[in-house]
Amino acid sequence: MTHLYETQKAMRARRRSALQKGLVAILDVGTSKIACMILQFDSSVQSEAQDGLTAMASHGAFRVIGVATTRSRGVKYGEVSTMEETERAIRTAVQAAQKMANTRVDYVIACLGGAEPRSYGVAGSVHLENGSVMDCDIGRVLASCDVPDYGPGREAVHAMPVNFALDHRSGLTDPRGQIGNRLSVDMHLLTINTAAIENLLKCIKRCDLELAGFASSAYVSGISSLVEDEQELGGACIDLGGGATGVSVFLKKHMIYGDSVRMGGDLVTSDISLGLQVSLSVAERIKSFHGGVMATGMDDRDMIELGGDTGDYDRDRRQISRSELIGVMRPRVEEILEGARECLDAAGFDHLPGQRIVLTGGGSQIPGIEGLASRILGQQVRLGKPLRIQGLPQAATGPAFSSCVGLALYAAHPQDECWDFDLPVAGIGSQPLKRAMRWFKDNW
Repeated sequence: MTHLYETQKAMRARRRSALQKGLVAILDVGTSKIACMILQFDSSVQSEAQDGLTAMASHGAFRVIGVATTRSRGVKYGEVSTMEETERAIRTAVQAAQKMANTRVDYVIACLGGAEPRSYGVAGSVHLENGSVMDCDIGRVLASCDVPDYGPGREAVHAMPVNFALDHRSGLTDPRGQIGNRLSVDMHLLTINTAAIENLLKCIKRCDLELAGFASSAYVSGISSLVEDEQELGGACIDLGGGATGVSVFLKKHMIYGDSVRMGGDLVTSDISLGLQVSLSVAERIKSFHGGVMATGMDDRDMIELGGDTGDYDRDRRQISRSELIGVMRPRVEEILEGARECLDAAGFDHLPGQRIVLTGGGSQIPGIEGLASRILGQQVRLGKPLRIQGLPQAATGPAFSSCVGLALYAAHPQDECWDFDLPVAGIGSQPLKRAMRWFKDNW
């Protein structure tokens, strides 16, 4: 039995037991903020998922009983750069959320924005021995997928069956019990940088927490921001974070592509700081209160006092027009959106039937970004907020909390992945998939 299979099974079991006990923490480790939410589940509500294979039961109703955010430290480009600072920030957020919930949690499900995600579409097929599809055949066909050698230093985090075909009938979500001769599957595999997840894992373990699940931020942002039609017909979620911009593409309610652009809102703040010769804190304030990307005639007359605390009276009283500020911000925002456009082109987004694009994340709150994005991306673009979940305070309902809310939905209603099924030992042993998740072996 491969290490991948055992460790992912163990993580799934750990998550299941945590949810049955009724408490789990959600941790979104971002470049600008670290957010923690504590979810309380009603263990008596064990509803099955609506469609698909439902190997992983849905855990029904939950409510948020504790929320806390803290300024992120030690994280750059969505990846941990300074262990001690990140550990301290995680501990601060988790303890504050526990205090609000008046309880203690042992298990945490985390997501990370950077880590250079890469997508692979893999396929496999098997001949049916009994003439109809049985549970063991699902495991056999998943194990038959020919996984590419994605090189050292990278590991798989998601391996989702997105489509089954039986003989010549494609588009099946659950083929079990159906009659046919040959079963085929298309699977989406997402790999990330091993070092990034190892570093996060160490920070979480130092905080006396157990990791019960891990997801890509790009994926969970899409879950919370795209409405059902967009997930079904083809939609993309662009999550404009502080250090990285996540891009995910959905079709038939499954993620079929995930990537990230190594740029975010922090670079815009840095440009303002350098361009206007002000501190980063002043640049962040100016961006939040006066920023924009589409200038009008009025902006030439709209003056902004820069402020500052240098002690030089004349320097601290400087003023600029809003159009000057827009002139500093717009080129960087355009560059980020161009990077997202390249990701969508690589995914073949133009060939999907829906082609709707949703902007979310803290960076999507810049005024005028919707119009600029529709010019660059050339599609139907809208601004997206996460779905409302029970018990979530008003302060945590904005687009900056898309990945956090998505991670809560992912915890409660997990999609089937390769490791939820009983794969034949010989099958997974013969595939390169056996290398995946090897980094867990030092941590459990």
